[in-house]
Amino acid sequence: MVQSAGVQAPGARSRRARTARRRAPLWSDLALLAVVGAVLVAALAAGGLTAYREFYSPSAFVTRYLTLLSEGRAADALRLPGVALSHGDLDSDTFRSASDALLRRDALGALTDITVTDEHPDGDVTSVTVQYKAGGHLGSSTFRIAQDGWIGVAPAWEFAQSPLAVISLTVRGSDRFSVNGFDLDRRQVAAQGAESSPLDAVPMLVFSPGLYSVSVKTSTATAKGLGVLADKPLADVPLDVQATPTEGFVKVVQQRVNEFLSQCTTQHVLQPTGCPFGYAVPNRVVDGPTWSMVENPDITLQPDGEGWKISPTPATAHIQLEVKSLYDGSVSHVDQDVPFDVDGTIRFLPDGSASISITSPEQSSPPPGAEG
Repeated sequence: MVQSAGVQAPGARSRRARTARRRAPLWSDLALLAVVGAVLVAALAAGGLTAYREFYSPSAFVTRYLTLLSEGRAADALRLPGVALSHGDLDSDTFRSASDALLRRDALGALTDITVTDEHPDGDVTSVTVQYKAGGHLGSSTFRIAQDGWIGVAPAWEFAQSPLAVISLTVRGSDRFSVNGFDLDRRQVAAQGAESSPLDAVPMLVFSPGLYSVSVKTSTATAKGLGVLADKPLADVPLDVQATPTEGFVKVVQQRVNEFLSQCTTQHVLQPTGCPFGYAVPNRVVDGPTWSMVENPDITLQPDGEGWKISPTPATAHIQLEVKSLYDGSVSHVDQDVPFDVDGTIRFLPDGSASISITSPEQSSPPPGAEG
Protein backbone atom coordinates (compact mmCIF):
# COMPACT_ATOMS: atom_id res chain seq x y z
CA MET A 1 0.00 0.00 0.00
CA VAL A 2 1.27 3.41 -0.83
CA GLN A 3 0.66 6.27 1.73
CA SER A 4 -0.05 9.77 0.48
CA ALA A 5 2.43 12.59 1.17
CA GLY A 6 1.85 14.61 4.36
CA VAL A 7 0.41 11.71 6.25
CA GLN A 8 2.83 10.36 8.87
CA ALA A 9 3.03 6.77 9.74
CA PRO A 10 1.83 5.86 13.23
CA GLY A 11 5.36 4.83 14.29
CA ALA A 12 6.88 8.20 13.38
CA ARG A 13 4.24 10.13 15.28
CA SER A 14 4.91 8.01 18.35
CA ARG A 15 8.65 8.65 18.21
CA ARG A 16 8.18 12.45 17.88
CA ALA A 17 5.82 12.48 20.82
CA ARG A 18 8.29 10.59 23.00
CA THR A 19 11.09 13.04 22.03
CA ALA A 20 8.91 16.04 22.87
CA ARG A 21 8.05 14.54 26.24
CA ARG A 22 11.75 13.99 26.96
CA ARG A 23 12.68 17.60 26.01
CA ALA A 24 9.95 19.21 28.12
CA PRO A 25 11.30 17.92 31.51
CA LEU A 26 14.85 18.86 30.49
CA TRP A 27 13.95 22.50 29.88
CA SER A 28 11.93 22.51 33.08
CA ASP A 29 14.86 21.12 35.01
CA LEU A 30 17.22 23.69 33.54
CA ALA A 31 14.82 26.52 34.36
CA LEU A 32 14.39 25.19 37.88
CA LEU A 33 18.14 24.93 38.32
CA ALA A 34 18.52 28.51 37.14
CA VAL A 35 15.95 29.69 39.67
CA VAL A 36 17.56 27.68 42.44
CA GLY A 37 20.94 29.08 41.48
CA ALA A 38 19.63 32.62 41.57
CA VAL A 39 18.04 31.98 44.96
CA LEU A 40 21.30 30.53 46.28
CA VAL A 41 23.29 33.49 44.98
CA ALA A 42 20.80 35.88 46.57
CA ALA A 43 20.92 33.91 49.82
CA LEU A 44 24.70 33.91 49.82
CA ALA A 45 24.74 37.64 49.12
CA ALA A 46 22.20 38.27 51.87
CA GLY A 47 24.11 36.00 54.23
CA GLY A 48 27.35 37.75 53.38
CA LEU A 49 25.76 41.13 53.95
CA THR A 50 24.30 39.96 57.26
CA ALA A 51 27.64 38.53 58.34
CA TYR A 52 29.34 41.79 57.35
CA ARG A 53 26.92 43.87 59.34
CA GLU A 54 27.05 41.63 62.40
CA PHE A 55 30.76 40.81 62.47
CA TYR A 56 32.84 42.93 60.09
CA SER A 57 31.20 46.37 59.79
CA PRO A 58 32.13 49.55 61.70
CA SER A 59 28.89 49.15 63.67
CA ALA A 60 29.89 45.62 64.62
CA PHE A 61 33.27 46.90 65.80
CA VAL A 62 31.65 49.54 68.04
CA THR A 63 29.10 47.04 69.33
CA ARG A 64 31.96 44.71 70.22
CA TYR A 65 33.61 47.48 72.26
CA LEU A 66 30.41 48.32 74.13
CA THR A 67 29.65 44.66 74.76
CA LEU A 68 33.05 44.20 76.37
CA LEU A 69 32.32 47.15 78.67
CA SER A 70 28.88 45.80 79.54
CA GLU A 71 30.50 42.46 80.47
CA GLY A 72 33.11 44.16 82.65
CA ARG A 73 35.97 43.13 80.37
CA ALA A 74 37.90 46.38 80.71
CA ALA A 75 41.29 44.88 79.80
CA ASP A 76 39.91 43.38 76.56
CA ALA A 77 38.20 46.65 75.64
CA LEU A 78 41.45 48.53 76.20
CA ARG A 79 43.23 46.20 73.77
CA LEU A 80 40.90 46.97 70.85
CA PRO A 81 42.70 48.94 68.10
CA GLY A 82 42.56 52.68 68.72
CA VAL A 83 41.24 52.57 72.30
CA ALA A 84 44.57 53.33 73.97
CA LEU A 85 45.58 56.97 73.66
CA SER A 86 47.88 57.85 70.77
CA HIS A 87 50.40 60.68 70.53
CA GLY A 88 47.82 62.81 68.78
CA ASP A 89 45.39 62.36 71.65
CA LEU A 90 48.04 63.48 74.16
CA ASP A 91 48.21 67.08 72.99
CA SER A 92 46.31 68.09 76.13
CA ASP A 93 48.24 68.36 79.40
CA THR A 94 45.17 66.98 81.14
CA PHE A 95 45.34 63.72 79.19
CA ARG A 96 49.12 63.44 79.58
CA SER A 97 48.86 63.66 83.37
CA ALA A 98 45.67 61.63 83.75
CA SER A 99 45.69 58.52 85.92
CA ASP A 100 44.57 55.19 84.43
CA ALA A 101 43.35 53.86 87.79
CA LEU A 102 39.72 53.72 86.61
CA LEU A 103 40.44 51.72 83.45
CA ARG A 104 39.59 48.47 85.21
CA ARG A 105 36.69 46.13 85.79
CA ASP A 106 36.05 47.24 89.38
CA ALA A 107 35.38 50.84 88.31
CA LEU A 108 32.96 50.11 85.44
CA GLY A 109 29.28 50.92 85.78
CA ALA A 110 26.29 49.10 84.29
CA LEU A 111 25.84 49.40 80.51
CA THR A 112 22.78 47.84 78.86
CA ASP A 113 20.33 48.11 75.93
CA ILE A 114 23.04 48.84 73.35
CA THR A 115 21.58 49.76 69.94
CA VAL A 116 23.27 51.17 66.83
CA THR A 117 21.14 54.03 65.49
CA ASP A 118 23.29 55.35 62.65
CA GLU A 119 26.31 54.48 60.53
CA HIS A 120 27.49 57.35 58.35
CA PRO A 121 30.59 57.13 56.10
CA ASP A 122 32.53 60.35 55.63
CA GLY A 123 35.58 59.84 53.48
CA ASP A 124 37.99 57.43 55.15
CA VAL A 125 36.14 57.67 58.47
CA THR A 126 32.76 56.21 59.43
CA SER A 127 30.74 57.74 62.25
CA VAL A 128 28.75 55.22 64.28
CA THR A 129 26.08 56.45 66.70
CA VAL A 130 24.76 54.20 69.45
CA GLN A 131 22.14 54.47 72.16
CA TYR A 132 22.37 52.69 75.50
CA LYS A 133 21.50 52.83 79.16
CA ALA A 134 24.36 53.66 81.52
CA GLY A 135 23.37 52.94 85.10
CA GLY A 136 19.74 53.17 84.00
CA HIS A 137 20.22 56.56 82.31
CA LEU A 138 19.55 56.78 78.58
CA GLY A 139 22.51 58.06 76.60
CA SER A 140 23.88 58.41 73.09
CA SER A 141 27.45 58.54 71.77
CA THR A 142 29.10 58.83 68.38
CA PHE A 143 32.41 57.11 67.56
CA ARG A 144 34.75 57.65 64.61
CA ILE A 145 35.94 54.43 62.98
CA ALA A 146 38.55 53.89 60.25
CA GLN A 147 39.69 50.79 58.36
CA ASP A 148 42.81 49.11 59.68
CA GLY A 149 43.77 46.67 56.93
CA TRP A 150 42.10 43.35 56.22
CA ILE A 151 41.39 40.05 57.94
CA GLY A 152 41.37 37.73 54.93
CA VAL A 153 38.66 39.13 52.67
CA ALA A 154 36.98 41.07 55.51
CA PRO A 155 37.98 44.60 56.53
CA ALA A 156 39.51 45.27 59.96
CA TRP A 157 38.63 48.41 61.91
CA GLU A 158 40.04 50.72 64.55
CA PHE A 159 38.94 53.80 66.47
CA ALA A 160 40.08 56.83 64.50
CA GLN A 161 39.62 58.75 67.75
CA SER A 162 40.11 57.07 71.11
CA PRO A 163 36.82 56.48 72.97
CA LEU A 164 38.49 57.28 76.30
CA ALA A 165 37.52 60.42 78.21
CA VAL A 166 38.78 62.20 81.33
CA ILE A 167 36.99 63.03 84.57
CA SER A 168 38.69 65.96 86.33
CA LEU A 169 37.71 65.22 89.92
CA THR A 170 37.90 67.49 92.95
CA VAL A 171 36.83 66.05 96.31
CA ARG A 172 36.60 68.61 99.10
CA GLY A 173 36.89 67.47 102.67
CA SER A 174 38.50 64.07 102.06
CA ASP A 175 41.57 62.59 100.37
CA ARG A 176 39.85 59.23 100.11
CA PHE A 177 36.84 58.49 97.92
CA SER A 178 35.34 55.75 95.78
CA VAL A 179 34.26 55.66 92.14
CA ASN A 180 31.51 53.14 91.38
CA GLY A 181 32.50 51.43 94.63
CA PHE A 182 36.22 51.27 93.77
CA ASP A 183 38.26 52.90 96.57
CA LEU A 184 40.93 55.48 95.74
CA ASP A 185 43.20 57.93 97.53
CA ARG A 186 43.88 61.30 95.91
CA ARG A 187 47.54 61.16 96.94
CA GLN A 188 47.99 57.92 95.02
CA VAL A 189 46.38 58.97 91.74
CA ALA A 190 47.35 62.65 91.50
CA ALA A 191 50.30 63.37 89.20
CA GLN A 192 52.13 65.20 92.03
CA GLY A 193 51.25 62.56 94.61
CA ALA A 194 51.16 63.72 98.22
CA GLU A 195 52.64 67.07 97.16
CA SER A 196 49.54 67.99 95.16
CA SER A 197 47.03 70.46 96.57
CA PRO A 198 43.74 68.94 97.75
CA LEU A 199 41.94 71.57 95.70
CA ASP A 200 43.70 70.65 92.45
CA ALA A 201 41.45 68.61 90.18
CA VAL A 202 42.75 65.07 89.62
CA PRO A 203 42.29 63.96 85.97
CA MET A 204 41.43 60.27 85.56
CA LEU A 205 40.95 58.37 82.33
CA VAL A 206 37.60 56.58 81.91
CA PHE A 207 35.88 54.55 79.24
CA SER A 208 33.13 56.32 77.36
CA PRO A 209 30.31 55.76 77.51
CA GLY A 210 29.96 55.17 81.22
CA LEU A 211 28.27 56.51 84.33
CA TYR A 212 30.76 57.21 87.11
CA SER A 213 29.46 57.83 90.63
CA VAL A 214 31.79 59.36 93.23
CA SER A 215 31.09 58.95 96.94
CA VAL A 216 32.91 59.45 100.24
CA LYS A 217 32.63 57.30 103.34
CA THR A 218 35.42 57.72 105.88
CA SER A 219 35.62 58.24 109.62
CA THR A 220 35.75 62.02 109.13
CA ALA A 221 33.65 62.73 106.02
CA THR A 222 30.80 61.41 103.96
CA ALA A 223 29.18 62.21 100.61
CA LYS A 224 26.43 60.43 98.76
CA GLY A 225 27.16 59.28 95.24
CA LEU A 226 27.40 62.12 92.74
CA GLY A 227 27.42 60.79 89.21
CA VAL A 228 28.57 62.06 85.84
CA LEU A 229 27.97 60.48 82.42
CA ALA A 230 31.06 60.33 80.24
CA ASP A 231 29.44 60.03 76.80
CA LYS A 232 31.85 61.82 74.46
CA PRO A 233 35.27 60.51 73.38
CA LEU A 234 38.25 62.61 74.51
CA ALA A 235 35.99 64.90 76.56
CA ASP A 236 37.22 66.46 79.80
CA VAL A 237 34.33 66.20 82.28
CA PRO A 238 34.67 68.22 85.52
CA LEU A 239 33.21 66.85 88.74
CA ASP A 240 33.33 68.66 92.09
CA VAL A 241 32.25 66.71 95.18
CA GLN A 242 31.77 68.36 98.57
CA ALA A 243 31.86 65.99 101.52
CA THR A 244 30.23 66.71 104.88
CA PRO A 245 31.73 65.92 108.28
CA THR A 246 30.54 62.82 110.07
CA GLU A 247 28.89 63.00 113.49
CA GLY A 248 31.85 61.12 114.94
CA PHE A 249 34.31 63.65 113.57
CA VAL A 250 32.28 66.59 114.92
CA LYS A 251 32.29 64.92 118.35
CA VAL A 252 36.07 64.57 118.22
CA VAL A 253 36.48 68.25 117.32
CA GLN A 254 34.06 69.19 120.10
CA GLN A 255 36.13 67.20 122.59
CA ARG A 256 39.38 68.80 121.40
CA VAL A 257 37.90 72.32 121.66
CA ASN A 258 36.61 71.62 125.17
CA GLU A 259 40.03 70.32 126.21
CA PHE A 260 41.72 73.37 124.70
CA LEU A 261 39.45 75.80 126.54
CA SER A 262 39.92 73.85 129.76
CA GLN A 263 43.69 74.26 129.38
CA CYS A 264 43.16 77.99 128.86
CA THR A 265 41.44 78.26 132.25
CA THR A 266 44.59 76.98 133.99
CA GLN A 267 46.44 80.22 133.11
CA HIS A 268 46.19 82.72 135.97
CA VAL A 269 46.45 85.78 133.79
CA LEU A 270 43.93 88.30 132.48
CA GLN A 271 44.67 87.39 128.86
CA PRO A 272 45.43 83.65 128.59
CA THR A 273 48.02 83.14 125.87
CA GLY A 274 46.62 81.85 122.57
CA CYS A 275 43.10 81.66 123.99
CA PRO A 276 39.87 83.16 122.61
CA PHE A 277 38.84 84.93 125.82
CA GLY A 278 40.33 87.48 128.19
CA TYR A 279 39.57 90.26 130.64
CA ALA A 280 40.93 93.77 131.11
CA VAL A 281 40.85 95.98 134.22
CA PRO A 282 42.16 99.52 134.75
CA ASN A 283 43.33 98.66 138.28
CA ARG A 284 46.00 96.46 139.83
CA VAL A 285 45.30 92.76 140.37
CA VAL A 286 46.11 91.70 143.93
CA ASP A 287 44.76 88.13 143.82
CA GLY A 288 44.00 85.85 140.88
CA PRO A 289 42.65 85.76 138.36
CA THR A 290 41.02 82.32 138.37
CA TRP A 291 39.25 81.11 135.25
CA SER A 292 36.60 78.45 134.71
CA MET A 293 34.25 77.45 131.90
CA VAL A 294 30.55 78.08 132.33
CA GLU A 295 29.35 77.02 128.88
CA ASN A 296 31.40 75.35 126.17
CA PRO A 297 30.64 76.20 122.52
CA ASP A 298 28.33 73.88 120.59
CA ILE A 299 30.64 73.15 117.64
CA THR A 300 29.45 73.02 114.04
CA LEU A 301 31.68 72.52 111.01
CA GLN A 302 31.38 73.87 107.50
CA PRO A 303 33.48 73.36 104.35
CA ASP A 304 36.58 75.48 103.97
CA GLY A 305 38.61 74.70 100.88
CA GLU A 306 40.28 71.34 101.32
CA GLY A 307 39.36 71.19 105.03
CA TRP A 308 36.82 72.52 107.49
CA LYS A 309 36.26 75.56 109.60
CA ILE A 310 34.54 75.92 112.94
CA SER A 311 31.60 78.25 112.56
CA PRO A 312 31.63 81.19 115.00
CA THR A 313 30.00 79.83 118.13
CA PRO A 314 29.24 81.56 121.46
CA ALA A 315 30.68 80.30 124.74
CA THR A 316 31.04 81.62 128.29
CA ALA A 317 33.98 81.64 130.68
CA HIS A 318 34.00 82.87 134.28
CA ILE A 319 36.64 84.96 136.05
CA GLN A 320 37.29 85.69 139.73
CA LEU A 321 39.94 88.09 141.02
CA GLU A 322 40.73 90.79 143.58
CA VAL A 323 41.63 94.24 142.27
CA LYS A 324 42.95 97.31 144.05
CA SER A 325 41.85 100.72 142.85
CA LEU A 326 44.67 102.92 141.70
CA TYR A 327 42.57 105.92 142.65
CA ASP A 328 41.69 105.31 146.30
CA GLY A 329 43.38 102.00 147.15
CA SER A 330 40.13 100.17 147.79
CA VAL A 331 40.01 96.44 147.08
CA SER A 332 37.07 94.90 145.24
CA HIS A 333 36.15 91.36 144.26
CA VAL A 334 35.34 90.54 140.62
CA ASP A 335 33.13 87.52 140.04
CA GLN A 336 31.85 87.71 136.46
CA ASP A 337 30.87 85.69 133.39
CA VAL A 338 32.87 86.51 130.28
CA PRO A 339 31.06 85.68 127.01
CA PHE A 340 33.16 85.14 123.88
CA ASP A 341 33.01 83.50 120.46
CA VAL A 342 35.05 80.61 119.15
CA ASP A 343 35.95 79.77 115.58
CA GLY A 344 38.84 77.95 113.94
CA THR A 345 40.14 75.88 111.06
CA ILE A 346 40.86 72.19 110.58
CA ARG A 347 43.48 70.96 108.13
CA PHE A 348 44.56 67.41 107.35
CA LEU A 349 48.25 66.62 107.53
CA PRO A 350 50.11 64.30 105.10
CA ASP A 351 50.04 61.49 107.68
CA GLY A 352 46.23 61.65 107.75
CA SER A 353 45.92 63.36 111.14
CA ALA A 354 43.99 66.60 111.63
CA SER A 355 45.38 69.91 112.85
CA ILE A 356 42.81 72.04 114.69
CA SER A 357 43.50 75.76 115.09
CA ILE A 358 41.11 77.52 117.51
CA THR A 359 40.74 81.29 117.37
CA SER A 360 38.21 83.98 118.17
CA PRO A 361 36.53 86.12 115.52
CA GLU A 362 36.92 89.88 115.75
CA GLN A 363 34.48 91.34 118.23
CA SER A 364 32.45 94.46 117.52
CA SER A 365 32.92 95.68 121.11
CA PRO A 366 35.57 95.08 123.75
CA PRO A 367 35.00 92.29 126.29
CA PRO A 368 33.33 93.15 129.61
CA GLY A 369 35.64 95.11 131.86
CA ALA A 370 37.91 96.19 129.00
CA GLU A 371 38.76 99.77 128.51
CA GLY A 372 36.94 101.21 125.52
